[in-house]
Amino acid sequence: MDIYKELFSVIMDRKANPTEGSYTNYLLEAGTEKIAKKVGEEAVETAIAAAKGDKNDVVGEIADLQYHLLVLMAHMGITLEDLEKELRGRR
Repeated sequence: MDIYKELFSVIMDRKANPTEGSYTNYLLEAGTEKIAKKVGEEAVETAIAAAKGDKNDVVGEIADLQYHLLVLMAHMGITLEDLEKELRGRR
């Protein structure tokens, strides 16, 4: 999915070139603990939306979760290629 590459590129650009008022920069500056908490929060919200059975809500929550996972990856120096290699190794 090219959108992941596009979004990850934007996140990496924010990391290299902080932009005032950027939520991504706020998260990156707050550090691992804050980002991890957001990942957990979004995962729970995804699960709750799924349990309620509302597809549109689930899609929105998955998008939030994916974004926060990408921020965590960028913060920790994990690339999309690292993730792809891991997933391919599990096939």
